[in-house]
Amino acid sequence: MISIEDLHKSLDGVDVLRGVSLTVARGEVFALIGPSGGGKTVLLKHLVGLMRPDRGRVRVDGQDVASLRGRALQRLRNRFGFLFQGGALFNSMTVFENVAFPLRERTRLNGAEVRDRVLYELKQVGLSGAEEKYPAEISGGMKKRAALARAMIVSPEIMLFDEPTTGLDPVIVRAIHDLIESCHRRLTFTGILVSHEVPDIFGLVHKVAMLHEGAIQIVGTPDEILSSTDPIVRDFVHDRAPPDESRS
Repeated sequence: MISIEDLHKSLDGVDVLRGVSLTVARGEVFALIGPSGGGKTVLLKHLVGLMRPDRGRVRVDGQDVASLRGRALQRLRNRFGFLFQGGALFNSMTVFENVAFPLRERTRLNGAEVRDRVLYELKQVGLSGAEEKYPAEISGGMKKRAALARAMIVSPEIMLFDEPTTGLDPVIVRAIHDLIESCHRRLTFTGILVSHEVPDIFGLVHKVAMLHEGAIQIVGTPDEILSSTDPIVRDFVHDRAPPDESRS
């Protein structure tokens, strides 16, 4: 579904991506991990054509993203869902209006059909009854749930998650992870999940890729990443792992 081939990108004279190659199969969920400032979000932007590579190629379902323009690029973007780090809800809209926004922009559904779809998605993320509230009136966890419902309402083929649980307490983090997992079971999207919640996110992904200094350091299953003897991988992963209480 997604093929990244020898991708290079410099910003302000700094080499951010230095020959990234990665393949994500249809229906697979990948975790993209690595130190802050390592180019993870820049990589996501290339997938939807918000950035164009200096060298290399990004293909989505066989299409070279950098070659697309106008309506062809918009058609590709319509296949994506995106969960932003901060949720990116419109503050002037209610939760209902936020979730309905993609349907009103992309479809010709009538008002009753839109309402049915929105209320269904809000129920799936545990927000029944919150549809008339504004973002300022709900918690951080509820904002993430609303943003997830907005992303899922168009049944995306590909989901990009950019730090979906940053700043939330551990209980809410687990709840959001459970929601992402249940949404994948329901829609079977192809996903890339950027997160520092290591190794917590390993339970909901098929594979993990670590981006380090602009290049892929390792790709493998969660178990392979956890057992890696590469000192860079080991230090990053295990520095973030919670202490083993059985040893204390």
